Amino acid sequence: MLKRQSNVDRIFAILVYAFLIIFTISILFPLIYIITTSFAPVRDYYTRGFFILPSSWTLEAYQYLMNNPGFLASFKSSIIITVVGTAINIILTSVMAYGLSEAWIKGRSIINFLIMFTMLFSGGLIPTYLVVDGLGLTNTYWAIWLSAAIAPFNVIVMRSFFSALPYELKESARIDGCGEWRLFGTIILPLAKPSIATFTLFYMVGNWNTYFNAIIYLNKDSMWPLQVFLRQMLILNDEKIGQLNDTLFSYTPAARMAAILITALPLLIIYPFLQKHFNKGMLVGSVKG
Repeated sequence: MLKRQSNVDRIFAILVYAFLIIFTISILFPLIYIITTSFAPVRDYYTRGFFILPSSWTLEAYQYLMNNPGFLASFKSSIIITVVGTAINIILTSVMAYGLSEAWIKGRSIINFLIMFTMLFSGGLIPTYLVVDGLGLTNTYWAIWLSAAIAPFNVIVMRSFFSALPYELKESARIDGCGEWRLFGTIILPLAKPSIATFTLFYMVGNWNTYFNAIIYLNKDSMWPLQVFLRQMLILNDEKIGQLNDTLFSYTPAARMAAILITALPLLIIYPFLQKHFNKGMLVGSVKG
Protein backbone atom coordinates (compact mmCIF):
# COMPACT_ATOMS: atom_id res chain seq x y z
CA MET A 1 0.00 0.00 0.00
CA LEU A 2 2.84 2.36 0.89
CA LYS A 3 4.62 1.53 -2.35
CA ARG A 4 1.49 2.17 -4.38
CA GLN A 5 0.97 5.50 -2.61
CA SER A 6 4.58 6.42 -3.29
CA ASN A 7 4.16 5.68 -6.99
CA VAL A 8 1.02 7.77 -7.10
CA ASP A 9 2.84 10.65 -5.44
CA ARG A 10 5.73 10.30 -7.85
CA ILE A 11 3.42 10.39 -10.86
CA PHE A 12 1.58 13.38 -9.45
CA ALA A 13 4.88 15.23 -8.88
CA ILE A 14 5.97 14.47 -12.45
CA LEU A 15 2.70 15.83 -13.81
CA VAL A 16 3.00 18.96 -11.68
CA TYR A 17 6.57 19.62 -12.81
CA ALA A 18 5.63 18.97 -16.44
CA PHE A 19 2.76 21.43 -16.18
CA LEU A 20 4.98 24.06 -14.57
CA ILE A 21 7.67 23.62 -17.24
CA ILE A 22 5.13 23.93 -20.06
CA PHE A 23 3.52 26.94 -18.38
CA THR A 24 6.90 28.63 -17.88
CA ILE A 25 7.89 28.04 -21.50
CA SER A 26 4.56 29.46 -22.70
CA ILE A 27 5.30 32.62 -20.70
CA LEU A 28 8.97 32.97 -21.60
CA PHE A 29 8.65 32.15 -25.30
CA PRO A 30 6.90 35.42 -26.31
CA LEU A 31 9.42 37.42 -24.26
CA ILE A 32 12.38 35.62 -25.82
CA TYR A 33 10.87 36.10 -29.27
CA ILE A 34 10.44 39.84 -28.69
CA ILE A 35 14.00 40.24 -27.41
CA THR A 36 15.73 38.26 -30.16
CA THR A 37 13.69 39.61 -33.08
CA SER A 38 14.25 43.19 -31.96
CA PHE A 39 17.96 42.68 -32.73
CA ALA A 40 17.35 41.07 -36.15
CA PRO A 41 18.13 42.82 -39.44
CA VAL A 42 15.24 43.78 -41.70
CA ARG A 43 16.17 41.25 -44.38
CA ASP A 44 15.42 38.34 -42.03
CA TYR A 45 11.71 39.17 -42.04
CA TYR A 46 11.54 38.95 -45.82
CA THR A 47 13.81 35.98 -46.43
CA ARG A 48 13.41 33.64 -43.46
CA GLY A 49 9.78 33.90 -42.38
CA PHE A 50 9.30 32.89 -38.74
CA PHE A 51 12.50 32.56 -36.72
CA ILE A 52 13.75 32.72 -33.15
CA LEU A 53 17.45 33.51 -33.53
CA PRO A 54 18.41 36.20 -36.07
CA SER A 55 21.05 35.55 -38.70
CA SER A 56 23.04 38.47 -37.27
CA TRP A 57 22.64 40.81 -34.34
CA THR A 58 22.13 44.50 -34.98
CA LEU A 59 20.98 47.61 -33.11
CA GLU A 60 19.44 49.29 -36.14
CA ALA A 61 15.89 48.96 -34.73
CA TYR A 62 16.87 50.76 -31.51
CA GLN A 63 18.83 53.40 -33.44
CA TYR A 64 15.77 53.84 -35.61
CA LEU A 65 13.56 54.51 -32.58
CA MET A 66 16.07 56.89 -31.03
CA ASN A 67 15.85 58.98 -34.21
CA ASN A 68 12.05 58.93 -34.18
CA PRO A 69 10.75 62.18 -32.63
CA GLY A 70 7.36 60.59 -32.00
CA PHE A 71 8.86 57.82 -29.90
CA LEU A 72 11.08 60.21 -27.93
CA ALA A 73 8.15 62.55 -27.24
CA SER A 74 6.00 59.63 -26.11
CA PHE A 75 8.77 58.30 -23.85
CA LYS A 76 9.14 61.75 -22.28
CA SER A 77 5.37 62.00 -21.77
CA SER A 78 5.26 58.59 -20.08
CA ILE A 79 8.04 59.59 -17.70
CA ILE A 80 6.29 62.85 -16.79
CA ILE A 81 2.92 61.14 -16.32
CA THR A 82 4.42 58.35 -14.21
CA VAL A 83 6.72 60.39 -11.95
CA VAL A 84 4.36 63.27 -11.21
CA GLY A 85 1.22 61.12 -11.23
CA THR A 86 2.66 58.57 -8.80
CA ALA A 87 3.78 61.34 -6.44
CA ILE A 88 0.27 62.83 -6.49
CA ASN A 89 -1.30 59.40 -5.96
CA ILE A 90 0.88 58.51 -2.97
CA ILE A 91 0.57 61.92 -1.27
CA LEU A 92 -3.21 62.12 -1.58
CA THR A 93 -3.79 58.45 -0.74
CA SER A 94 -1.60 58.46 2.37
CA VAL A 95 -3.00 61.75 3.68
CA MET A 96 -6.59 60.67 3.11
CA ALA A 97 -6.02 57.22 4.64
CA TYR A 98 -4.35 58.70 7.71
CA GLY A 99 -7.16 61.19 8.21
CA LEU A 100 -9.82 58.50 7.94
CA SER A 101 -7.96 56.32 10.44
CA GLU A 102 -8.39 58.92 13.18
CA ALA A 103 -11.58 58.39 15.22
CA TRP A 104 -11.90 62.10 16.10
CA ILE A 105 -12.45 63.13 12.47
CA LYS A 106 -16.07 64.29 12.09
CA GLY A 107 -18.03 62.79 9.21
CA ARG A 108 -15.53 59.94 8.93
CA SER A 109 -18.19 57.24 8.48
CA ILE A 110 -19.86 59.16 5.66
CA ILE A 111 -16.57 59.58 3.79
CA ASN A 112 -15.76 55.90 4.27
CA PHE A 113 -19.16 55.02 2.83
CA LEU A 114 -18.57 57.25 -0.19
CA ILE A 115 -15.20 55.58 -0.80
CA MET A 116 -16.83 52.14 -0.71
CA PHE A 117 -19.58 53.43 -2.99
CA THR A 118 -17.07 54.48 -5.67
CA MET A 119 -15.70 50.93 -5.72
CA LEU A 120 -19.13 49.68 -6.84
CA PHE A 121 -20.37 52.57 -8.97
CA SER A 122 -18.52 55.13 -11.05
CA GLY A 123 -19.61 58.45 -12.44
CA GLY A 124 -19.53 57.13 -15.99
CA LEU A 125 -17.37 58.04 -18.95
CA ILE A 126 -19.43 60.90 -20.36
CA PRO A 127 -20.12 62.70 -17.04
CA THR A 128 -16.44 62.36 -16.07
CA TYR A 129 -15.34 63.77 -19.41
CA LEU A 130 -17.77 66.68 -19.08
CA VAL A 131 -16.37 67.50 -15.64
CA VAL A 132 -12.77 67.34 -16.88
CA ASP A 133 -13.61 69.41 -19.95
CA GLY A 134 -15.59 71.92 -17.88
CA LEU A 135 -12.55 72.46 -15.66
CA GLY A 136 -10.43 73.15 -18.74
CA LEU A 137 -8.15 70.17 -18.12
CA THR A 138 -8.37 68.50 -21.53
CA ASN A 139 -5.08 68.37 -23.43
CA THR A 140 -3.21 68.68 -20.14
CA TYR A 141 -1.56 66.05 -17.99
CA TRP A 142 -3.77 67.13 -15.09
CA ALA A 143 -6.70 65.41 -16.77
CA ILE A 144 -4.89 62.08 -16.31
CA TRP A 145 -3.43 62.84 -12.89
CA LEU A 146 -6.60 64.13 -11.22
CA SER A 147 -9.09 61.73 -12.83
CA ALA A 148 -7.26 58.79 -11.22
CA ALA A 149 -5.62 60.51 -8.26
CA ILE A 150 -6.88 58.12 -5.55
CA ALA A 151 -7.71 54.42 -5.78
CA PRO A 152 -10.40 53.50 -3.21
CA PHE A 153 -8.96 50.03 -2.55
CA ASN A 154 -5.54 51.49 -1.76
CA VAL A 155 -7.09 54.01 0.63
CA ILE A 156 -8.96 51.27 2.49
CA VAL A 157 -5.89 49.05 2.89
CA MET A 158 -3.65 51.92 3.98
CA ARG A 159 -6.33 53.20 6.36
CA SER A 160 -6.42 49.78 8.02
CA PHE A 161 -2.65 49.93 8.48
CA PHE A 162 -2.79 53.38 10.08
CA SER A 163 -5.64 52.27 12.34
CA ALA A 164 -3.57 49.33 13.57
CA LEU A 165 -0.77 51.59 14.83
CA PRO A 166 -0.66 51.91 18.64
CA TYR A 167 -2.72 54.84 19.88
CA GLU A 168 -0.17 55.44 22.65
CA LEU A 169 2.52 56.13 20.05
CA LYS A 170 0.59 59.00 18.52
CA GLU A 171 -0.71 60.30 21.83
CA SER A 172 2.76 60.47 23.38
CA ALA A 173 4.01 62.44 20.37
CA ARG A 174 1.12 64.89 20.72
CA ILE A 175 1.82 65.32 24.44
CA ASP A 176 5.44 66.18 23.60
CA GLY A 177 4.18 68.99 21.40
CA CYS A 178 4.36 67.26 18.02
CA GLY A 179 1.88 68.71 15.52
CA GLU A 180 -0.25 66.56 13.25
CA TRP A 181 1.79 67.21 10.11
CA ARG A 182 5.06 66.58 11.91
CA LEU A 183 3.59 63.45 13.51
CA PHE A 184 2.48 62.22 10.11
CA GLY A 185 5.76 63.01 8.35
CA THR A 186 8.32 61.91 10.95
CA ILE A 187 6.61 59.06 12.79
CA ILE A 188 3.71 57.61 10.79
CA LEU A 189 5.18 57.60 7.29
CA PRO A 190 8.47 55.86 8.25
CA LEU A 191 6.41 53.07 9.82
CA ALA A 192 4.33 52.84 6.64
CA LYS A 193 7.26 52.29 4.26
CA PRO A 194 6.14 48.75 3.20
CA SER A 195 2.63 49.94 2.35
CA ILE A 196 3.90 53.05 0.59
CA ALA A 197 6.38 51.02 -1.47
CA THR A 198 3.65 48.56 -2.45
CA PHE A 199 1.15 51.18 -3.55
CA THR A 200 3.89 53.17 -5.24
CA LEU A 201 4.45 50.12 -7.44
CA PHE A 202 0.71 49.80 -8.09
CA TYR A 203 0.31 53.45 -9.02
CA MET A 204 3.52 53.45 -11.05
CA VAL A 205 2.35 50.52 -13.17
CA GLY A 206 -1.04 52.16 -13.68
CA ASN A 207 0.45 55.49 -14.72
CA TRP A 208 3.07 53.95 -16.98
CA ASN A 209 0.45 51.81 -18.73
CA THR A 210 -2.12 54.57 -19.02
CA TYR A 211 -3.85 54.32 -22.36
CA PHE A 212 -7.60 54.89 -22.26
CA ASN A 213 -7.47 58.18 -20.35
CA ALA A 214 -4.76 59.44 -22.69
CA ILE A 215 -6.93 58.63 -25.71
CA ILE A 216 -9.91 60.39 -24.14
CA TYR A 217 -8.30 63.53 -22.72
CA LEU A 218 -5.18 64.14 -24.84
CA ASN A 219 -5.62 65.17 -28.46
CA LYS A 220 -2.06 66.35 -29.10
CA ASP A 221 0.31 63.77 -30.59
CA SER A 222 3.25 65.25 -28.71
CA MET A 223 1.56 64.49 -25.36
CA TRP A 224 0.64 60.87 -26.05
CA PRO A 225 2.35 58.32 -23.78
CA LEU A 226 4.15 55.21 -25.00
CA GLN A 227 1.08 52.99 -24.88
CA VAL A 228 -0.68 55.18 -27.44
CA PHE A 229 2.45 55.26 -29.56
CA LEU A 230 2.52 51.46 -29.55
CA ARG A 231 -1.07 51.48 -30.72
CA GLN A 232 -0.03 53.65 -33.64
CA MET A 233 2.73 51.22 -34.51
CA LEU A 234 0.95 47.91 -33.97
CA ILE A 235 -2.62 48.63 -35.04
CA LEU A 236 -3.20 51.82 -36.97
CA ASN A 237 0.02 51.50 -38.98
CA ASP A 238 -0.19 47.77 -39.43
CA GLU A 239 1.40 47.78 -42.86
CA LYS A 240 4.54 49.82 -43.11
CA ILE A 241 4.08 53.55 -42.80
CA GLY A 242 3.37 55.57 -39.65
CA GLN A 243 3.10 59.31 -39.20
CA LEU A 244 3.80 61.08 -35.92
CA ASN A 245 4.84 64.71 -35.54
CA ASP A 246 4.58 65.21 -39.33
CA THR A 247 7.45 62.77 -39.93
CA LEU A 248 7.14 59.54 -41.91
CA PHE A 249 8.65 56.36 -40.54
CA SER A 250 8.61 52.78 -41.75
CA TYR A 251 7.74 50.65 -38.72
CA THR A 252 9.52 47.37 -39.37
CA PRO A 253 8.76 44.31 -37.19
CA ALA A 254 12.11 44.78 -35.46
CA ALA A 255 11.23 48.39 -34.59
CA ARG A 256 7.90 47.27 -33.17
CA MET A 257 9.53 44.59 -31.03
CA ALA A 258 12.16 47.06 -29.85
CA ALA A 259 9.45 49.56 -28.89
CA ILE A 260 7.59 46.88 -26.90
CA LEU A 261 10.78 45.89 -25.08
CA ILE A 262 11.76 49.49 -24.26
CA THR A 263 8.24 50.16 -22.98
CA ALA A 264 8.36 47.19 -20.59
CA LEU A 265 11.98 47.67 -19.51
CA PRO A 266 11.59 50.48 -16.90
CA LEU A 267 9.09 48.50 -14.82
CA LEU A 268 11.25 45.37 -15.06
CA ILE A 269 14.18 47.37 -13.70
CA ILE A 270 12.26 49.06 -10.86
CA TYR A 271 10.24 46.05 -9.68
CA PRO A 272 13.12 44.13 -7.99
CA PHE A 273 13.86 47.14 -5.75
CA LEU A 274 10.26 47.29 -4.49
CA GLN A 275 9.48 43.57 -4.53
CA LYS A 276 10.89 42.95 -1.04
CA HIS A 277 8.25 45.31 0.37
CA PHE A 278 5.43 43.95 -1.76
CA ASN A 279 4.17 40.98 0.33
CA LYS A 280 4.68 42.77 3.64
CA GLY A 281 2.94 45.87 2.39
CA MET A 282 -0.14 43.96 1.25
CA LEU A 283 -0.45 41.90 4.43
CA VAL A 284 0.37 44.60 6.95
CA GLY A 285 -2.81 46.53 6.26
CA SER A 286 -5.11 43.65 5.36
CA VAL A 287 -5.85 42.64 8.96
CA LYS A 288 -6.36 45.08 11.76
CA GLY A 289 -4.86 43.87 14.99
